[in-house]
Amino acid sequence: MASRRSITFILLMVVVGLNLRPAMSSVAPLLTRLQENAGLSATAAGLLTTLPVLFLGLSAPFAPTLAKRIGSERALSAALILLAAGLISRGLPVPAGLFIGSAMAGSAIGIGGTLLPALVKRELPDSADLITGLYTMALCLGGALGAGLSVPLTQWLGSWQASLMSWSLLALFALALWQLQMPRSPASDTPMPANSGTLRLLKHPLTWHVMLFMGIQSSMAYIVFGWLPTLLVDRGYNEADAGWTMAVSIVCQLASALGAPWLARMGRDQRPALLFVLLSTAIGLWMLLIAPLIWKWPGAALLGIGQGGSFSLALSLLVLRTANSRLAGQLSGLVQGGGYTLAALGPFGVGVLRQAGAGTLAIAWLLIALIAVCCGVALLAGRSHRLDDQSGGLVVRRITRS
Repeated sequence: MASRRSITFILLMVVVGLNLRPAMSSVAPLLTRLQENAGLSATAAGLLTTLPVLFLGLSAPFAPTLAKRIGSERALSAALILLAAGLISRGLPVPAGLFIGSAMAGSAIGIGGTLLPALVKRELPDSADLITGLYTMALCLGGALGAGLSVPLTQWLGSWQASLMSWSLLALFALALWQLQMPRSPASDTPMPANSGTLRLLKHPLTWHVMLFMGIQSSMAYIVFGWLPTLLVDRGYNEADAGWTMAVSIVCQLASALGAPWLARMGRDQRPALLFVLLSTAIGLWMLLIAPLIWKWPGAALLGIGQGGSFSLALSLLVLRTANSRLAGQLSGLVQGGGYTLAALGPFGVGVLRQAGAGTLAIAWLLIALIAVCCGVALLAGRSHRLDDQSGGLVVRRITRS
């Protein structure tokens, strides 16, 4: 039976997770309005959508150092404060406030998103992968709320500035709950040894395998999030159909984000589950962007199942490929830092291709080819190995099942 401490932590993790996507998803539906009212050029609009992802990747590697100095709990509180400040800054009538606030929010998300897998590994080590699926579902739900409520909030509150700033209330609510109920580090926590720098992880190919999987699948996610409606309209969809197609895809992400870790436990390792979600993503893209238009609803469902599962499994790998919470935090910082920095190039690259005259069909086949590359990486990252430093040095051990 789950303890009160465990249940409280799970609820806190869900509330915090809800805050780690609206900062990015709430801007895209307002881009046209921002270009008209705030005078943003197409290039500036593209930069605005890329900034949070870029700063997410740049800030993530600093999370373990911050946690070491002030503790993981206080570091997460600091991230929520930075997030609220960034969300407020986006709507202030100051020069470049929209861009500075977006960068601040991305940095906060990078720190918070890196700390949570390590906390999950510490608090619930035996169910870390399954709990990570629940956390991923909260992330997907937060992203859906940001995308779905952005325009209605603008109408209800009277301005896009108020709409963007309103998400700070959710961050402040999460901060208040976290401060009141956050778990305290057990006295028995293993002290961090002097040679525990994260750079030693880069010497092991396993780190690079997990990082590349995180980066490629995240790049696909942000390409779809930023460009799918535009690509669908290019194919002949009207704007309403494109929006509903994206909504169906997001709803399917919620289910697969929670279910993918259970699927991963059914095999000897995670390779079958990883290949399944990647194949689902590829087929979904093919149905939406290449196949006849009658396949749009199955395509949206398969794309959502694939992308929600891919992200959930990518986060699960952070805890499955490490022997303790300390290594989980270090691997999380490196993998999310490098992965999201790589992911930021995806939407920008599609924009460059479209500027160069590439059509939807060419872009679709390029994305499917990218998924094929990700399958190769998944075969390496999904093997039953994990990083362990209990012997004093960092080694990769094979996981044996009883």
